[in-house]
Amino acid sequence: MRRTGTTRRGALTATGAIAMGAILAGCGSDGDDEGGGRKGSAHTDARTASDSSSAVRSETSLRKKAVGVTASLLGQYENVLATHPATAAGLTPLRDAVRAHVKALAPAGAASLELVRTRPAGGPLEAVKALAAAERRAAASHTAALLEAPPELARLLASVAAAASAHSYLLTELAKETKA
Repeated sequence: MRRTGTTRRGALTATGAIAMGAILAGCGSDGDDEGGGRKGSAHTDARTASDSSSAVRSETSLRKKAVGVTASLLGQYENVLATHPATAAGLTPLRDAVRAHVKALAPAGAASLELVRTRPAGGPLEAVKALAAAERRAAASHTAALLEAPPELARLLASVAAAASAHSYLLTELAKETKA
């Protein structure tokens, strides 16, 4: 016995054919432009150049902010390492990773950063806990910047934020092992 009416396979085939037709119609070229030029190309080019320079300024601003957050974090690592040398075994690899993040985030042609040197309050335990909190804040800052970042910078910020979250976890575990 044969079915009559619309089957699921028939409906999907028809929907696919309609969608393919719409895609192909949108991909066609405008062959009726005279001389092969584009209509309104001067206006479009000016708008594109303006949008491009605005995007570059926006990305540079986001990079500077991210570098500031990460450089501050690097300064905190340097301060804790200078004040509490016993923490060097656990903190040095994390500090080196943060230094690499600063280099990766820096805008092209950026000047080297001066790190702020302040003495961390408390003993090694409090210093490591403060570093864990600073890593969490850095991860949150980089994650928030993802909403405004262009795709390439967003991928970098996401990676740095993930690393900061992992560092925060590792520092929390290190704090459990650190003597006050």
